[in-house]
Amino acid sequence: MDITVVAHPNARKPRIEQDLLGTLHVYVNAPPLEDKANWAVIDALAEYFKTKKSAVVLLSGRKSKNKKFKIYL
Repeated sequence: MDITVVAHPNARKPRIEQDLLGTLHVYVNAPPLEDKANWAVIDALAEYFKTKKSAVVLLSGRKSKNKKFKIYL
């Protein structure tokens, strides 16, 4: 399954919300340095979809807030 995610690093309260268009907004505590926020988003998505971290693959948007992921369920 391919999903579009908007990452929000340095959030006070980590959470995942879905907007009206179906885009997931992932709020993480990690800073956007050295891929720490990307790994935190992968961890959050793996927990949200109840799958392993290795089943969540970042397709595009490594240095952007808008990211595309492929999730193998």
